[in-house]
Amino acid sequence: MRMHVDEIHTDEPLVRRLLAGQFPQWADLPLERVPSSGTDNALYRLGDDMVVRLPRIHWAVGSVDRDVRWLPLLGPRLPVAIPVPLARGAPAEGYPWEWGVYPWLEGENPNVDGIAYLDSLRPDVARFVAALHAVDVGGGPPAFRGKPLVVQDEGARAALAALDGMIDVDAATVAWNAALETPAWSGPPVWIHGDLLPGNLLLQGGRLTGVIDWGCLGVGDPACDLIVAWGLLSPEARNIFRAELRVDDATWARGRGWALSIALIALPYYKETNPALAATARHLIREVLADHRGGT
Repeated sequence: MRMHVDEIHTDEPLVRRLLAGQFPQWADLPLERVPSSGTDNALYRLGDDMVVRLPRIHWAVGSVDRDVRWLPLLGPRLPVAIPVPLARGAPAEGYPWEWGVYPWLEGENPNVDGIAYLDSLRPDVARFVAALHAVDVGGGPPAFRGKPLVVQDEGARAALAALDGMIDVDAATVAWNAALETPAWSGPPVWIHGDLLPGNLLLQGGRLTGVIDWGCLGVGDPACDLIVAWGLLSPEARNIFRAELRVDDATWARGRGWALSIALIALPYYKETNPALAATARHLIREVLADHRGGT
């Protein structure tokens, strides 16, 4: 099922032709489409240790260029694996955009269908976030999700109207209005992943071993990377996570606002076409509203 009305169709024959024309050394390797809740890219596993990623929607265009430029810089500085590109493909065979070949990173996503708290991941996630935010910015591109929270307001308001009857809209509106009143980030910009949802985390043996899908990568306010606290952690572990990262009150409140707005916007859009992401959105909304009601 397509996730977007205007997404670009891809299939195995297309990927075979692209590989044959540009990377013939890989053209005869086994190729299989990968079921994924990722919204931006179609994925095809190539051989045992690679994956082909093709943007499926116009807003994902440019991610390959960003990955090629910045992930080799970030990779050695992070405590878990990230998909540093192996090759960059050009538009061809009727496919209009750049695409990439990446290493296949082993691991499983946290279960997003009826998420349980995964407090055992707290130390690993905290180390990852701290390491990423400590990397020298070095002229990195501005991240959309590193901007002031108000950039989400139009989308969040539209989503609140669309979600009437599906969630507690009154409580969500109160929580969103409170988030918008939070002071903006006044510190220096830092590197952020921007999309630390369960579907972008890889686990092996109960440990965080990889972080994928860097399409929101850039520099700005670190608050958005705190969304993982409401996506995975219990209230008790969330507080420890916050203390470990030494997050001030305003940044924590903005992080909660980002978690809420991302979930609000995603739920009506993906409720039919992406059940895994819709489940994540519902979980985030529940956690944020409970947190806001508790005054933490």
